[in-house]
Amino acid sequence: MGDRRVSHWWTAGGLLILVWALFPLLWMVSLSFKDPNTFRSESPTFFPKQWVWTNYKTVFSDSLFTSALRNSIIVALVATLLSVIIAMFAAYAIARMDFPGKKFLLSMALAIAMFPQAALVGPLFNMWRNLGIYDTLLGLIIPYLTFALPLSIWTMSAFFRQIPWEMEQAAQVDGATAWQAFRKVIVPLAAPGLFTTAILTFFFCWNEFLLAISLTSTDRARTVPAALSFFTGASQFQSPITAIMAASVVVTIPVVILVLIFQRRIMAGLTAGAVKG
Repeated sequence: MGDRRVSHWWTAGGLLILVWALFPLLWMVSLSFKDPNTFRSESPTFFPKQWVWTNYKTVFSDSLFTSALRNSIIVALVATLLSVIIAMFAAYAIARMDFPGKKFLLSMALAIAMFPQAALVGPLFNMWRNLGIYDTLLGLIIPYLTFALPLSIWTMSAFFRQIPWEMEQAAQVDGATAWQAFRKVIVPLAAPGLFTTAILTFFFCWNEFLLAISLTSTDRARTVPAALSFFTGASQFQSPITAIMAASVVVTIPVVILVLIFQRRIMAGLTAGAVKG
């Protein structure tokens, strides 16, 4: 009886946390369907009295948002692909090989991941202007890659450590080269780790704001999180709040769907290596 009562308390607590976490998202969706001309003049209601698509039409007719959405997709995909490829080889070397400074290298990777981005904005701003890559997609991909690599290496090295060393040795005994054993045996077995790393890296690049707002100045390379701060309504007489909410829904809902679909793989990647069998 006591265990059942405790389980009920845990269920109630979980539902409370779920409601607390979902409330901002539901409020954002609700605002995105409210009429921008009247939503402030009416008495406040959680759900709109009249559901309209005006805000979404405004968003997709604005070149600021469409160009930012394109930039976000390009930057996030390129940074994710490069991060996964580089981290795959680095994590394999850390997990499989013994070389001087291996623990120091992994510790430095974690130190970089914890280093505050705000401290690097000023130096990066000056460097990028001198190098001619300020306000370019390359100028965003490089720092995104720098901050995404430590987490990618840490996650993937845990997966590589779980793969039995004997499987790679057996492939080499059968005549496979070291590269063939790595490509045909190790990489397929580490696919869940690669997938998890790709998802986490993509989320980081997709949601990053500080570097995106500091290292861009025009629509040429500005990503969605930065572009939303410059977003306006359909005219100067309309409040931009509902349009901003519509744009936020467009870029948030796909991420939420990905998390719900691949939550088990994400958790597997975060907890890999936590228990030694």
